[in-house]
Amino acid sequence: MTTKILLTSFDTWLPHQKSNSSDDLLAKISRIQSLPYSMTFLQKLPVDFQLAPKLAIAQINQLQPDTIICCGMAESRQKLTVESCACCDRDILKTAVNLEPLVADLAATEISHEAGKFVCEALYYAVLKHICDAQLATQCIFVHVPILTAGNADNIVADFLLIIRRLTIPKD
Repeated sequence: MTTKILLTSFDTWLPHQKSNSSDDLLAKISRIQSLPYSMTFLQKLPVDFQLAPKLAIAQINQLQPDTIICCGMAESRQKLTVESCACCDRDILKTAVNLEPLVADLAATEISHEAGKFVCEALYYAVLKHICDAQLATQCIFVHVPILTAGNADNIVADFLLIIRRLTIPKD
C-alpha cells in the first residue's frame, strides 16, 4: 500500500516577500517524479489563524493521510527546523514523532522547540489537536524552511527528502 502524505505550505504575508520558502520547497518536491509515495500538496495556505487550520483539517479528513508535514517560512533561520511542539495559551502539544533519529546526521536540519507564536504554530497546534481528538493513527511534524538560495537549496531539498523517507519507513 502506498503511503499517503499531506504536505502544506503558506502564502506570503508581507509586502517584501516575493514568495514563501515553504511553498518554494514544496514546489521543488512536487516536480520530482520518482518518489514512491502518494503526495497531496495543500500549497499557499492563507496566513490566517482560523482559515489555515480549517482548510488543512478539511483536507486531512478527506485524504486520511498516513503522514502530515506542515511547512512554514522562517526568514531568520539558516537551517530546516523541525518543531517539537506547538502551544496555544498554556496548552502544549508535542509531536508523536521521535525527532532525534529523524534529523540525525542531516547537514541542514535541526530540532526547534519554539514554533514561532504565529500562524505556523496555530496550524501545527490545530492539526496535532485534531489528530489527538479524532484518535487518528497519523503522524505529523512541522518544518520551518529558511529562505532558499543557490547556496542552500540543494542541501535543504536533500534533507527534506530524507525526512520524508524516514517518516515513511514501516515501524516494527
